[in-house]
Amino acid sequence: MPADRFSTATRLKALGEQAAARVYRARRPRRSRLTGRAALLALVTCSLVVALAWPIKQYVSQRSDIAAQRRKAEHAARMLNELRDQKARWQDPAYVKQQARRQLHYVMPGETGFIVQDGSGDAPAKRTPRAARRPWYETLWAGAHEPGRPGRR
Repeated sequence: MPADRFSTATRLKALGEQAAARVYRARRPRRSRLTGRAALLALVTCSLVVALAWPIKQYVSQRSDIAAQRRKAEHAARMLNELRDQKARWQDPAYVKQQARRQLHYVMPGETGFIVQDGSGDAPAKRTPRAARRPWYETLWAGAHEPGRPGRR
C-alpha cells in the first residue's frame, strides 16, 4: 500500500480543495465598497445639502417676490400713462363739451334736447322689494287663516 493509501473519493476531495485554493489565490481580495473616505464624503455631502436647503428656498421665494413686485410696478406705470393721457384729454375744451353732452345730456343754448326711450338704451334700475310693513309672524298668521291668499288680509 505504498502509493494508493487514499481512496478515490479522498483524492478527488483533495484535488477539489487544491483547485479551490488556486482559484481563491488568483482572485483579488474583495474590498468593501463603503470605505472610510466614501463615508466621510457622503456625510459632508449630506451636511452641505441640509445646510444649503433653507437659503436656496429663501432665494427662490425672494426671486418670485421680486418678479411680482416688478409686475406691479409695470402695471402702475401703465396706469400712470393712461391717467396722464386722460388728464391731457380733459384739458381740451372740445373733449369736455363732448363728455358733457354724452354723459350729462347737456345741450347748447338754442338747441332742444330729446331723450328717446325705445328700450335700446340703458334700462332703469329695478326697484328692490320694500320691507314688509308688518312683522313676519302677522304675515304667517294671516296666511294660516286664509289658505287661498297667503300673507294678505
